[in-house]
Amino acid sequence: MKKAIIITIIISIVSIISIALILKRQKIKFIQNNIETIAMVHKKEFLFQGSDGEINQLFLKGVNVGATIPGTFPGELAITKATYLRWFELIYEMNANVIRVYTTMKPDFYEALAEFNANKVEPLYLLQGVWINENSISTLSDAYASNGQIINEFIQDTVDLVDIFHGNKTLPERLGFASGIYTADVSKYVIGWVLGIEWSPDFVIGTNEANPNKNTYVGEYIYTNNASPFEVFLAEVGDTVLRYEATNYLMTRPLSFTNWLTTDLLTHRNEPDSKEDMVSVNTENIKTTKKAFAGMFASYHIYPYYPEFMNYETKYQEWIDPATNEPNPYKAYLIDLIDKHSVPVLVAEFGLPSSRGITHENPTNGYNQGGHTEAEQGQMVAELYRSIEETDAIGALIFSWQDEWFKRTWNTMDFDLSWRRPFWSNVETNEQFFGLLAFDPGEEVIEHHVDGDISEWSGQDIISNNGNISISVDSDYRYLYLMIQSDVIDLNNKEIYIPIDTIPNQGNDAWPDAGVVFDAQADFVIKISGENDSKIVVDRYYDSTEYLYAEVLDLINSPLVERTKNTGIFQPITHVLSAEFTLPETGTKIPFSMYEAGKLRYGNSNPDSSNYDSLADYYFGESFVEIRIPWLLLNVMDPSTKQIISDFNTGNQTEFTSEMTSGFNIGLTFIDDQQWVNLSSHLYDWESWDVVIYHERLKASYRILQEVLEKSR
Repeated sequence: MKKAIIITIIISIVSIISIALILKRQKIKFIQNNIETIAMVHKKEFLFQGSDGEINQLFLKGVNVGATIPGTFPGELAITKATYLRWFELIYEMNANVIRVYTTMKPDFYEALAEFNANKVEPLYLLQGVWINENSISTLSDAYASNGQIINEFIQDTVDLVDIFHGNKTLPERLGFASGIYTADVSKYVIGWVLGIEWSPDFVIGTNEANPNKNTYVGEYIYTNNASPFEVFLAEVGDTVLRYEATNYLMTRPLSFTNWLTTDLLTHRNEPDSKEDMVSVNTENIKTTKKAFAGMFASYHIYPYYPEFMNYETKYQEWIDPATNEPNPYKAYLIDLIDKHSVPVLVAEFGLPSSRGITHENPTNGYNQGGHTEAEQGQMVAELYRSIEETDAIGALIFSWQDEWFKRTWNTMDFDLSWRRPFWSNVETNEQFFGLLAFDPGEEVIEHHVDGDISEWSGQDIISNNGNISISVDSDYRYLYLMIQSDVIDLNNKEIYIPIDTIPNQGNDAWPDAGVVFDAQADFVIKISGENDSKIVVDRYYDSTEYLYAEVLDLINSPLVERTKNTGIFQPITHVLSAEFTLPETGTKIPFSMYEAGKLRYGNSNPDSSNYDSLADYYFGESFVEIRIPWLLLNVMDPSTKQIISDFNTGNQTEFTSEMTSGFNIGLTFIDDQQWVNLSSHLYDWESWDVVIYHERLKASYRILQEVLEKSR
């Protein structure tokens, strides 16, 4: 009885508080002095006014949408209106309420948004970003240099967007930028600004040092208090855009600036890289006047594995999440960040990639930058989302909606051709695989899966056959595919060696450690050994990672034995994860680290299979084994033009150069009845391409996050 009374009292108190909060919100005016807003920041809430006039708190849940499809760079803005309409429907069905874009999009985007939302009671809102030319930043390193080139372009692009929101702009053609006639009015769907990019510390410091007297800004809508010159630069841009829209369209909207952990307002005592904590962009020093009644919020890109303080900051590592009773450094950081802000905080980017390749490791919980299946991607992003939602953050925007083939990653970018990246899908480059929507090779389906079904293989694919065993080879934008088949030999119980000769006049005649002799020199060997110990190895002479990090960068010890041709030495294919560093707070030395990228994973790569593994490299079927090898692991710099890494051991090269291959010679050897069986090497060649044919596929992560967002507030 006593317990029931207590519960009744608690419920009554909660109800009274809720009613009081609602009544308080109803006093908030979304129109002031004839200026209207569709959303507003109030204290640490993000509010919007529904079609029924009710004012409610909105938790911003959604995705970041990029500007590319396969075969294109961002500046080409090649996505059609029909594609946007299809994507918006999928995003909406995922239970998102907002999308974010980083730059001015072409008219098709805004027309699609207006058309999609036309009959929606609850629309899909837009957070609009404004990009800054990173080449200008690199060249000038000062927002006010060259007669204010950067700030003037930044302001002009932002003001142009105001006109675009209201369907009142024509942008002339400009290489690398959106252009066209904008007539769609989307002003009632643009819920706020997220201006700028992840700020380079050098750019921030360069602006501060070059403009020591620019430490105050007083505008009609924005002013500063104890600001740095860089913060003054942001304030000036923000004030200009708010004033322009209010003056010309009698509208305003909440304002924020992009930020990230590298330039946050906190001090990170255990960050080993001084550049990651050398300067802050503190938007708390940027204030709004009464005219800017829609308010400001802070926007951050927050990932769980970078910078290193996210992995090693003691107070975050030791923090135990009450919701799980487990360490949760990500949530600990977020709580700390939000606590230091007087305005609401939006996690404008977070996510994990479903790439084969890995770039950073998170030693606490395995939330690494890469190396996750699509299902693991969904599960981990869902956990990050819950961590964000359980704080006082006002929203969480997943990065990203679609995969982006044009992207690069620091530990693979030396091994490919930058100007050809959009034309193939490099599974070793994690930055290309953050999306929930995949772009797969083929018009409707991927032609080959390693899945135990060889019905898609044709007789034309066979390059070698001795009657008892055959080798079939094919390829697409991602992989070189092989299928070894025999009706008389049990391949599951054999160690199979597949020598591949990719570049002439080098390679090994044999692999003495494995007891294998080849009929032609091999630069790579694929070893298939059951379901656990399979890998692809490289001739030490052609090991690009060892050469780069030992000979060029001097970050690892150079081999004692001279690198020469035909030594018979094959070694693991590795990619680097981190240079050696020392943690400043604890003095702990973290050694140089790399991982074996050439280790092959057993599993089924067919998305339609119940045991689907998006990272699978090979799979056994009845009397055959299917294998797929990423192009980059074969030192292919660009399969679309058949460019491979040239011999880098001559002339003290500091950069890799490419040459065209005439194809790969591929053989086979293994022991059967204590006798070596060999299939002589035969040439496999493929056609180059300039047009990319692909189809869209929702990843397993999409379904997982669809369910999470449905249950979200």
